[in-house]
Amino acid sequence: MKNYLDLVSYILEHGEVKDDRTGTGTVSIFGAQARYDLREGFPLVTTKKVKIDNIIVELLWFLKGDTNIKYLVDRNVPIWNEWPYETYKASDDYQDETLKEFVEKIKDNDSFAEKWGELGPVYGKQWIRWPSHDGREINQIQDVLDQIKNNPKSRRLIVSGWNVADIQELISGKKSAPPLCHTLFQFNVSPDNHIDLQLYQRSADMALGVPYNIASYAILLMMVAKECNLTPRHFVHAIGDAHIYSNHVDGIKKQLERKPHTPPTLEIAHKDFWDLTQDDFELKNYTHEPFIKFPIAI
Repeated sequence: MKNYLDLVSYILEHGEVKDDRTGTGTVSIFGAQARYDLREGFPLVTTKKVKIDNIIVELLWFLKGDTNIKYLVDRNVPIWNEWPYETYKASDDYQDETLKEFVEKIKDNDSFAEKWGELGPVYGKQWIRWPSHDGREINQIQDVLDQIKNNPKSRRLIVSGWNVADIQELISGKKSAPPLCHTLFQFNVSPDNHIDLQLYQRSADMALGVPYNIASYAILLMMVAKECNLTPRHFVHAIGDAHIYSNHVDGIKKQLERKPHTPPTLEIAHKDFWDLTQDDFELKNYTHEPFIKFPIAI
């Protein structure tokens, strides 16, 4: 993960100090790219512990087309909890519950979860249930799988998350989640049957979010490669605003003082793409430094 560490080091050294939407403040650069070669190992950060189970569950949640946090809460994955909680706190229904109490209500009360666990038109909606002009829902992931199998030379192997109409709903504050950060991703199949994936991410929290993002899209690339009988090669991460929050700087500096370990490997069961479950992924030989807690900026 030297590419990741080099990028955060560059941001600390050359980034601009900026105010931001959350009021936290950042050090940031605009326009960054890193390339991770999956043939050299699975790109999971080793200079701190990263919870791979959270990443796998979140990705499978996206691929279900789900946009309610109950699926995640039921599996003890807290990644998205803060956003609907903040919306709930601003409502007349709020009764001074803590975040922990809010999550327990999501877990135990289906009607409460249906109302307050919904994030709005986030990744699952856009990837799997993109609304067509004729009333259908388009499964962009299945469309790309079909294209890769039938026309691998195509330069149109694209999945878009930036649905302008839905983004306006998120920007307006009618739903709890922020506008999608992972804007668009594209696959490339080489003449020697390797497959690459490039993500364009408009905004990237380098300390907390990006280690998850790298691993998540690497897993997706591996899943697609297995389904299409190809060999996964490069995950290319292109970022618009690459930032380190001011309250993450100390933790990032601590990581930069640590020596990276040899990357782990990830094995995926031989099953149909849509039938894969959390139990079908096995991370091996993951040696890492201790966990570093980074507060989330809402």
